[in-house]
Amino acid sequence: MTIKEVADIAGVSPSAVSRYFNGGPLSEDKRKRIQKAVKETGFAPSVSAKIMRTGKSGQIGVIVPHIHSDSFSHIMSGIADRTRETKYILILGCTDGDRDREIEYIKAMEQNKVEGMILMGTVMTPALRSAMEECPLPIVVTGQNFSGVPCVYHDDFNAMRELTGRMLSKGRRNIAYIGVTEEDAAAGRERRRGVEAAINSFEGGEVSLTTVTAEFSSESGRLKMQEILKRSTDTDGVICASDFIALGAMSAIREAGKQIPADISIAGIGDSWADVIARPQLTSVHLYYKQCGIEAVETLMQFIEKKGKNIPVRQIMLGYDIIERESL
Repeated sequence: MTIKEVADIAGVSPSAVSRYFNGGPLSEDKRKRIQKAVKETGFAPSVSAKIMRTGKSGQIGVIVPHIHSDSFSHIMSGIADRTRETKYILILGCTDGDRDREIEYIKAMEQNKVEGMILMGTVMTPALRSAMEECPLPIVVTGQNFSGVPCVYHDDFNAMRELTGRMLSKGRRNIAYIGVTEEDAAAGRERRRGVEAAINSFEGGEVSLTTVTAEFSSESGRLKMQEILKRSTDTDGVICASDFIALGAMSAIREAGKQIPADISIAGIGDSWADVIARPQLTSVHLYYKQCGIEAVETLMQFIEKKGKNIPVRQIMLGYDIIERESL
């Protein structure tokens, strides 16, 4: 089936069918006739033919480390909403946390003529930096602030500093922090620095801090909380680098026969859907994940439309809100 055959069935010109698929101007009558013909024939335009004709594929690549993350799903929602408005098609690649696979996806998407890429939840390594520099396509990173790279990221440092300050204001003085790997500069290093900054600047008395590192999971949070309770029996406040770590830690606190927040206050970051059904409801930091996705597409579109000419590297930091619930 060709565009000419579809045009004959619809009783229009081939150029009208081309405009239909490329979002060009058409009368409502022609649009309905072409739509009917396309539905009847199952015709789909060839991507290769489109690239040869226009030099564009109409595709954007998105590379994610996992597809089950709550934060990534919200960012993806923003990307999808904004992309839908631009008539671009999303091509998704999931690395399962494999850094070599991430670089393979960058090269494969370049070869398959996507017009730009968005990297989510990545870790900057020399190999990744080299792959990004060698790639002629625009690449935008979400969730991290990398020098010389277009980024949309969150104010992790100040979010955790304010959250820790809230906990200290409740009279908690023996604080535990369950963090994550510092290979993740945002969730690992910046969130830890925020907790430490709040404690170091506190003038209301002596504060102790116990720090452990967990995986991004509820089960890891539960196990690390058990470890903390054995090491520091007077712990009265817990800050976690993610909500799901916090939810696991809450389970361990209850298993130890302690009450939240009467004995131990706890808070996380991410404002997950699970926070409001937890008992007690979890205090958390709301990060604007969906807006992050929207801003990433906006930034990428500027590079695509102007082919990167005279476009400064945009690094956008989004704000946050502290959502105080029952656990603090």
